[in-house]
Amino acid sequence: MNNAVFRFAVPRNEETLSYAPGSVERIEIKAELDRQSSQKVEIPAIIGGREVRTGRLGKVVMPHDHGHVLANYHKSGQQEVAMAIESALKAKAEWSKFSWVDRASVMLKAAELISKKYRHIVNAATMLGQSKNAYQAEIDAACESADFLRFGAYAASYIYEWQPSSGGDCVNRVEYRPLEGFVFVVSPFNFTATALNLVASVVLMGNAVVWKPATTSLLSNYYLMKVFREAGVPDGVINFLPGKGSEISEVVLKHPNFAGLHFTGSTDTFTGLWGKIGQNLASYRNYPRIVGETGGKDFVLAHPSADVEELVTALVRGAFEYQGQKCSAASRAYVPQSLWGRVRELLVEWTEGLSMGDVRDFGNFVNAVIDESSFDKIMGYIERAKSSADAEILAGGFGDKSKGYFVRPTVIEVKDPHFVTMEEEIFGPVLSVYVYEDSAYEDVLRLCDETSPYALTGAVFAKDRDAIAKAYDTLRYAAGNFYINDKPTGAVVGQQPFGGARASGTNDKAGTHFNLMRWVSPRTIKENLLPPSHWSYPFLQSD
Repeated sequence: MNNAVFRFAVPRNEETLSYAPGSVERIEIKAELDRQSSQKVEIPAIIGGREVRTGRLGKVVMPHDHGHVLANYHKSGQQEVAMAIESALKAKAEWSKFSWVDRASVMLKAAELISKKYRHIVNAATMLGQSKNAYQAEIDAACESADFLRFGAYAASYIYEWQPSSGGDCVNRVEYRPLEGFVFVVSPFNFTATALNLVASVVLMGNAVVWKPATTSLLSNYYLMKVFREAGVPDGVINFLPGKGSEISEVVLKHPNFAGLHFTGSTDTFTGLWGKIGQNLASYRNYPRIVGETGGKDFVLAHPSADVEELVTALVRGAFEYQGQKCSAASRAYVPQSLWGRVRELLVEWTEGLSMGDVRDFGNFVNAVIDESSFDKIMGYIERAKSSADAEILAGGFGDKSKGYFVRPTVIEVKDPHFVTMEEEIFGPVLSVYVYEDSAYEDVLRLCDETSPYALTGAVFAKDRDAIAKAYDTLRYAAGNFYINDKPTGAVVGQQPFGGARASGTNDKAGTHFNLMRWVSPRTIKENLLPPSHWSYPFLQSD
């Protein structure tokens, strides 16, 4: 038995490849895109290491070419959910006995597989199935996935090495037990890395999971499942269940051994799941851990001292990269009157100049939104702006879903800072701008803080340090990730721990020990080296 006290060192972030013309990675990813475009994958449920084909089929299509079917998947029902729970509980009994170093080593192998052998596979699947361009797929599916796995091992070291002090007559220690039961993982479509981390962080700490992936990211998530298995995660530790979320959760949340929920998705869905957990609370063996990252209505607030080109660059990238389908995307902006003329001119010019189309054309900055319901929702907000006297469309304002779900990047100037597109999450390429009088900067800071129920990300642009300090203080609870002179997207694992509060989630900071601590149940152990042999104390004796 290896009894060394071991600690994983601080890792380096995965290097981002450029995919520039003539580069090796550009040639290789294009070949992989061609390969995946020319085949139709069959995606089963995977329960206890066994592929389960229910015969109840659904389709995975390209959002930018929705007539092209990439895969057929087998929908899980109540029977498969029950099998998955049983499998998870059985596998967890053995997996939890592994040394944490061994579990972390499996995760590090998964990181190497994603970084090298599977890099172009998961990137291409993310591009085709989730309509991300090559750069957005690279920073997500390859780089952030590898970073989550490597920094997870490091963060686990941080947890496991802490122990309480011991007195002269006793030895005190803490055991970090996995949760008692199984964990339900519900992952979103927009980040492949998020799906991976929702599973990996729980499994790393010795737990077993029932995983419900988003239907619109099934292709990339299926390849992630292959990576986990090849890395050495034992059968049954991760159970992969494509299907309808409401049907799967109906079974999961009634089980007495339900121990936790790890979730990323809409605020409404998270609130609904939390409510159902509350209704079933008396039937659980333990109070479940609930960890969630949900929506955002993320802001960029400019002071009159801001640099115009830096500000507009942040607005265009922050609002329109990945079609605004990042929970951190810039969705509302507050711009001073003195800057608005130049900001408007440049913002409209750059937005109208953004190329849009198929991900396989590397010249496209913008691609399709994820599905028809998303397209219809986004266009609904745009139509409301068109018909309102309180809003003016400055750029974009139209869409086409005949072949792909394409929405033109849209900029709306609003007269009312409480106009619907300033307050409600749209999750698409729509940026609303409110122009304020320069003298009202401090009032606008308070307005920004009070406008939205969300508190995920936000940015302030200013050269004036006093203005920055005022924003920093006033907006203290308005964003879990706060940026100074930078766009509110693009948090890097190990550098900007990600998460927000209010209606944006539980702020447990994915990729850090804060999150990993939610998936263990510490047990304190005291050994008395010299136990007392009588009940009496000295103070009881007579003088």
